[in-house]
Amino acid sequence: MKTNHLGSGVILFGALALAGVGCRTAAKAVPACCAKPFPVAPALSDQSLYQTESTWTTDTGKQIKLSELKGRPQVVVMFFASCQYACPILVHDLQQIEAALKPELRARVGFTLVTIDPRRDTPEALAHFRATRGLPANTWTLLHGVPDDILELAALLGVKYKAEATGQFAHSNIITVLNAEGDMVHQLVGLGQDSNTTVRVLEKLLTN
Repeated sequence: MKTNHLGSGVILFGALALAGVGCRTAAKAVPACCAKPFPVAPALSDQSLYQTESTWTTDTGKQIKLSELKGRPQVVVMFFASCQYACPILVHDLQQIEAALKPELRARVGFTLVTIDPRRDTPEALAHFRATRGLPANTWTLLHGVPDDILELAALLGVKYKAEATGQFAHSNIITVLNAEGDMVHQLVGLGQDSNTTVRVLEKLLTN
């Protein structure tokens, strides 16, 4: 019996053709190397304040890590609520910076007050301070911590403070700007200083 080589060849050619169609169809898929990547959050630098492991309590009683502040620039001041001179001016300076920002940028900046007087500035006392000063909840964060964590943060920010016999504190008056990843990018030292440069730094962080 003769073998039909022609028929076998047709069958083989058809199989290869079908296989070829399959390969061409598969080739249309976007290779992994060319696919659009998912956005990746920037890694924190070694200098980021958000690398610290300390835990803080907000004026609403919520416990947070500093890293929970990341994602937008933060303007940070260390203060104490019963301060009779410097701290009210520092808070006023922050409010002036906030007011000087363009309206469309204002809600994208955070303002953080960290007490250096944890014994008296309980979360409840800080909540009262917020209310009396009219500090917005969506942009202002007030933090209470334990003494060692406060000392560590003060050292990182270059803030010095010392309790006095009167119950007041002698302390540095420093406004610090952090970028969205917690790196210090600007400091304004002193009370009632010209804050135009600080405002420009914040605007640059938000528009770059």
